[in-house]
Amino acid sequence: MLLEDLQVILKVAEFRSITAAAAHLDMRVATASAALKRVEKTLGTELFVRTTRQLRLSNAGERYIPQCQQAVSMLDLAKQNIQEDPDTVEGELRLTLSSDLGRNMVSPWLDEFMSNHPKIRLKLNISDSTIDFYRDAVDVALRYGSPADANLYGFKICNVPSLLCATPEYLQKYGTPKHPHELPPHNGLFYQLHDILHNTWTFSRAGSDFKIKMNGNRASNDGDLVRRWCVAGKGIAIKSCLDMSSDILAGRVITLIPDYTPKASELWLICPSRQSITPAIRLLRDMLQDKCRTILKQLINEGFITRDALK
Repeated sequence: MLLEDLQVILKVAEFRSITAAAAHLDMRVATASAALKRVEKTLGTELFVRTTRQLRLSNAGERYIPQCQQAVSMLDLAKQNIQEDPDTVEGELRLTLSSDLGRNMVSPWLDEFMSNHPKIRLKLNISDSTIDFYRDAVDVALRYGSPADANLYGFKICNVPSLLCATPEYLQKYGTPKHPHELPPHNGLFYQLHDILHNTWTFSRAGSDFKIKMNGNRASNDGDLVRRWCVAGKGIAIKSCLDMSSDILAGRVITLIPDYTPKASELWLICPSRQSITPAIRLLRDMLQDKCRTILKQLINEGFITRDALK
């Protein structure tokens, strides 16, 4: 088997189409088809089940493709490691970001990252959904929360306090709550994913937790939309301090009940395995840590969060 054949196989698995894979790789369909046949002949099994409309992975393909991806990634990494200029990074970076953080904050950072490393090609996926690295054909994911799967590998970017937020206009109209128990009459703005509505808010103070069941007329599986509703004065929301940082620092929203802290989170850069970590991903990690550190410092200096909240 040739390395080029394996690269064709991975593209066929990504696009579920020989024609689409050939177009992406700028080769004839017959050439891509021949590469697929060579690999299947060498392995002695079919990797794809052919239907009239598309291809899908066979049972053997489901087992083979993830390991093939890791092997090709390791070869790419080895190639980069022997380049004459150790600071040169290149290749395709397939990254997935959560909706709010990705659109409003990280996207401009990526423009800067690519200006500094012009040989990088970026494929960006914006989604709040859980990522399957092989099904969704991504190399790395920036997500709130540590990796749930022990087979995954991640870099912690930072701790992320959450904040209870609303606009001055909303509070002037409906009143400013001073304690979590005063929140239920207010209109909650909720995040919802996989039919799970996050409408029970937990606050902590001096080691005690307060769980508040909220009511509200708006919910979305898009965290960015929840933020937009909050900034538009539609109600009260609990959001990551990173997601809300621009709005908070600009005075578009204010934080509420500072003595009672909502449940904090962590920001992680997650890869399918240690072997899949490339120099580009390490540089991306360093940039994200630096950028987030700067924003968190601003929020501390302005009194919106405390240094203890980052421990």
